[in-house]
Amino acid sequence: MSLPAVVAEGVRLTVPNAPDILAGIDLTIADGEFVAIVGPSGCGKTTFLNMVAGLQHFTAGRLIVAGAPPQAGRRETAYALARDALLPWRDALGNVELALQVRGVAREERRQRAAEALGKVGLADALDRHPAQLSQGMRQRVALARTFVTEPRLLILDEPFAALDAQTRIRMQELLLALLRQFSGTMIMVTHDIAEAIMLADRVVVFSNRPAVVSAAYEVKLGSRKRKASEMRGDPEFSRLFEQIWQDIERGFAT
Repeated sequence: MSLPAVVAEGVRLTVPNAPDILAGIDLTIADGEFVAIVGPSGCGKTTFLNMVAGLQHFTAGRLIVAGAPPQAGRRETAYALARDALLPWRDALGNVELALQVRGVAREERRQRAAEALGKVGLADALDRHPAQLSQGMRQRVALARTFVTEPRLLILDEPFAALDAQTRIRMQELLLALLRQFSGTMIMVTHDIAEAIMLADRVVVFSNRPAVVSAAYEVKLGSRKRKASEMRGDPEFSRLFEQIWQDIERGFAT
């Protein structure tokens, strides 16, 4: 039996002369699981992601990632931010290739792997285009290719589709589901979109308002990752989960 990907036990974050941010996060994420974290705005969701990535300290509790304390720059971890953060002077191939370049992958191999990754997100004909020549949706696909090209065991996503319009967002959700069918690692995503959390994740975890704790968690029983995001909204189980999670978040706002 494999070790859990993430184990958080009573993880707290306090700030001098200010309200606590995290009051004690207890959360175990299994190897290969996709967990989406939702909750009131400003409750500490991204802060927790940064802790898992080794970019943020915590003041109490225990946090274990892949059997060891969190560490920034782990080769097995990839972190995708809300904005695509593409380098404007590099074309799409060069931006994806960069993720492998910093890991010391030889030039020929990294260019081949970068081209394959762009092909998987439907951009095989845009390898030489710079970010200014790409739509926002295409830029986000380049960012996804850059994230997956390193073949991470732990993938962290912070509001990856927040900057997209509604139609493009649905297309990106479908694309991510397609990529997940070839991905055996663990994924943690923060999103403010309850529907997105239900459509994509194996489990939805709800954070309370500050100081945050895990107030609820729900298994998503809507079939395998072969499900289509655009077809799920009519499922009664989808509606039930959406309403329950929304009520949880509303209670968080009220506290």
